Amino acid sequence: MSNPTLDLIHAHGSVRAYKTDPLPDALIETIVAAAQRASSSSNLQAYSVLAITDAAKRARLAELCGKQIFIAQAPLFLAWCADLARLDRVCALRGFTQVTEYLENFLIGALDVGITAQNAALAAESLGLGICYVGSIRNSPREVIELLGLPRLVFPVVGMTIGYPERAPTIRPRLPLNAILHRERYNADQDRALREYDRTMAATGIYEHRQVPVPGRPGEMEEYGWLEHCARRVSQVTRAFMREVLREQGFALK
Repeated sequence: MSNPTLDLIHAHGSVRAYKTDPLPDALIETIVAAAQRASSSSNLQAYSVLAITDAAKRARLAELCGKQIFIAQAPLFLAWCADLARLDRVCALRGFTQVTEYLENFLIGALDVGITAQNAALAAESLGLGICYVGSIRNSPREVIELLGLPRLVFPVVGMTIGYPERAPTIRPRLPLNAILHRERYNADQDRALREYDRTMAATGIYEHRQVPVPGRPGEMEEYGWLEHCARRVSQVTRAFMREVLREQGFALK
């Protein structure tokens, strides 16, 4: 099956090289207005987005987000935030007190962010723009919170660069559908699909054709692929300070 929306979705690739052309305010507002049409838990709309176009501030964000040059290069950086602060005001207007100390409360905002940001990504790409999600906005959350002036109960979940692509993005293969789609019950027998995808990703050259030892087979080497890449990534402790910063922002996560 195919239609323009499906074609757009399948053409996605992260863009990390942008032209310097600024984006008009009306274009930014069009993208965010489209994002707002996304589903929201109980219509709480527990998110906010900060549009950063100032060059100095984008340069500072690039430094805080792993020193990634493309963040400073892109004409627009969107900081997508879980936001329960606005609902505090809603409660005050109606004589209620918001419950914010449970993990579920933060998850509502975080999920709203993910759904809404993806709407923005599709809207931007439909307008000929490129995007790249920036999870490293969580590398230095205290500094980002200070830079953006985020109040209590607002937390930066993910960033996004947007601009006109310098060149067409690379479209990476995804896992076979049978590794993702489970029917009626979860199917844990995925080794064949995982190895198939590993070979597909290694063949793209994205990992620079490195060689790594084969686990359990001393002296044997194989191509560095997706399996090795992911295993190394998820076996490391990352951002262990996150719970502490969330609590500082008012999310107790009980």
